Amino acid sequence: MKPHFKRVGLLGKSEDRNVSMTLRALTAYLEQQKTRILLDQSIAGIFPEPPHPVADRQTLADSCDLAIVVGGDGTLLNAARSLAESGIAVLGINLGRLGFLVDVSPEDMTQQLQKILAGDFIEEQRTLLHATVTRNDEILSETSALNDVVVHKKDVARMIELDTWIDDYFVNTNRSDGLIVSTPTGSTAYALSGGGPILHPKLDAITLVPICPHTLSNRPIVVHDESVIKIIIHEGTLEATVSCDGQVSHTLEAGDHITLRKHEHSLRLLHPQGYDYFAILRKKLRWSEQP
Repeated sequence: MKPHFKRVGLLGKSEDRNVSMTLRALTAYLEQQKTRILLDQSIAGIFPEPPHPVADRQTLADSCDLAIVVGGDGTLLNAARSLAESGIAVLGINLGRLGFLVDVSPEDMTQQLQKILAGDFIEEQRTLLHATVTRNDEILSETSALNDVVVHKKDVARMIELDTWIDDYFVNTNRSDGLIVSTPTGSTAYALSGGGPILHPKLDAITLVPICPHTLSNRPIVVHDESVIKIIIHEGTLEATVSCDGQVSHTLEAGDHITLRKHEHSLRLLHPQGYDYFAILRKKLRWSEQP
């Protein structure tokens, strides 16, 4: 059977011993399969002498058919922002607790990979957000997010005020600790703890979830993912921050505009056959457990 993926890029967190052990075992297995391998710069140090070419993230994304990310959901979130635009398929090997995004265990890794490399897998298209921060009509930053974009106070025990617009329609003035704008993928992350709904990954939707709103009637809302969302920081607001996936942040000032829209590229996320989103929800959220 011809391999479905001919060149594989490997990524992970090199400072984690378990990640290093799994990456070495993964490399050995792929070598047995005669698969061409490219190592991300972040993991080159786990090998005394890298046995395969080492590349920066962009070169890896442009050169490979498949990226295998070893770690937890946070590691995959980091990888997704840099890989989605190239259209490369992404698979997660999970080394932590059961993940929403990384769902291949090291114990089943070789058996699952044999099938996946041969083309036997489930593929999902996961929506990303694109966030642009402007100040006085000047672009300060542009970042993508697979989970969420959060505008929140920065280490100050007071509320912030935000104006929210959707498709040029004014929605409300939000007095709260902040606002979470989440993709369906991120609906089971920070947005869920803020009281937001769980959105199935196939939904073309974005949810806006206020964080500790001053008014109890300020509830989460769900809009179509083609909507353009604009958040404006009120005058008098101090120490505000915008964060993407909880990993990339930018300090905000009064009057700054944050514009959010669906990213033009989606993430090609692979799962082994038998993947069951609702089974993961049951296990992660402990549904139906006996007291």
